[in-house]
Amino acid sequence: MDVAYFEAPAPGGQPPHPAPGDPAYRPAKEPIVNAPWPVAVLCVGLVALYFIQSRFPIDEVSDALAFSPSVIWSEPRRMITYGFVHGSWAHVLMNAGFILAFGAPVARWFGPSLRGVVGFYVFYLVCGILAAFGFALVHPGQAVPVVGASGAASGLMGAAARMIAGQGSLGPLFSRPVGSMAAAWLAVNVIMAFAGGLLPGAGPAGAAWEAHLAGFMAGVLLVGVFGRLAGRR
Repeated sequence: MDVAYFEAPAPGGQPPHPAPGDPAYRPAKEPIVNAPWPVAVLCVGLVALYFIQSRFPIDEVSDALAFSPSVIWSEPRRMITYGFVHGSWAHVLMNAGFILAFGAPVARWFGPSLRGVVGFYVFYLVCGILAAFGFALVHPGQAVPVVGASGAASGLMGAAARMIAGQGSLGPLFSRPVGSMAAAWLAVNVIMAFAGGLLPGAGPAGAAWEAHLAGFMAGVLLVGVFGRLAGRR
């Protein structure tokens, strides 16, 4: 038998909220996007930057901001700028969705403090830089343009694997979730390597699978280091 308990309102106060099971009960509305604000700002920022970029010819933007191994020492700033340039709307929206999915658990672990937010953004940028460096190691000296945030986003994917292994905290490096996600991401990128153009909207850069794998490795290996620098233990 179910027993319902009722609480009388305090004099002059509001009646208590209906409890589950009460016909008047209405569950609280969930937000459409349940992601930490640093991740939401990053995704919206990438889309906004592409809106501005789309006002200019892609060749001009690529010549000014894209990364290529041939300029790794002469213009190292491009190891950062390339991650904020995309080849099409499909490209930027796909990367924004990727960041939204895998960046959320990582940003929650870093925390909402100033130190945590800065640490999250610096970690993201470092993953993008190392992704570009990994691409350059495979294509030394070549003038192959690379654009897009997928290298840094792959770093968030690697870090998210550690979060899954630790059920929201930093899990062990050698764990089933990390191994499974690494194997799956490797398989996807092998397909990309042998089926050029599989990644929609990548523009002149194509699918830089080398950067994806380097970024993933950077995320897996460095999230703990940057977490400690951001105050996580």
